[in-house]
Amino acid sequence: MAEYQLHCFAQSGNSYRAALMLNLIGADWEPVFVDFFAAGVQRTPEFRTDVNEMGEAPVLVHGAKKLSQSGVILTYLADRSGKFQPENYDEQLECLRWLLFDNQKLNGYLGPYRFLKNFAPKPDPGGMAFLKGRIDNSLAILDKRLAKAPFMLGGRPTIADISLVGYLYYPAEEFGFDIAGDHPAIASWLGRIKALPGWAHPYDLMPGHPFKRP
Repeated sequence: MAEYQLHCFAQSGNSYRAALMLNLIGADWEPVFVDFFAAGVQRTPEFRTDVNEMGEAPVLVHGAKKLSQSGVILTYLADRSGKFQPENYDEQLECLRWLLFDNQKLNGYLGPYRFLKNFAPKPDPGGMAFLKGRIDNSLAILDKRLAKAPFMLGGRPTIADISLVGYLYYPAEEFGFDIAGDHPAIASWLGRIKALPGWAHPYDLMPGHPFKRP
């Protein structure tokens, strides 16, 4: 058995953050497929008792430890590996600031938008327009930041970068707009992350692709 197990599925950008981090640090890990769409295993009493009471993926298992929420998982893996860490207290605060921005704003809107567009039967146009407006604003903030430095905290990547790319490598057609094409600083940054040893696309890194509608 691998040292780490990650409960995940290919369509989950939240899971991708954790899977990508494991690959980038060269961890000995293996995915555990969460059949989110067909079986709804995350809603079962067994999953909520034995894996994650929140009924969500990802969940990182390391020995007797089980961690959920991607920001927690990224922090844990950075601390253990000594890689992609903020270097001092001020950087820790800045890193946390962008992790919260990501979860509450950028991918907090991108994730539901992409889910509704691709996996929901009839998304409400008003709801989609609401999300798209907030996505555009968040992407503009990110692009402006990345025009100033190669990575979020300066000259080297940290877990802030790994969190923020969570949904950004999925195909443009799944969003209906081209994030990289519309935001040149984001596009260059995505290329720098992609060049890191161990990078892999979410559909190559986690099980469950191609998606089969139940």
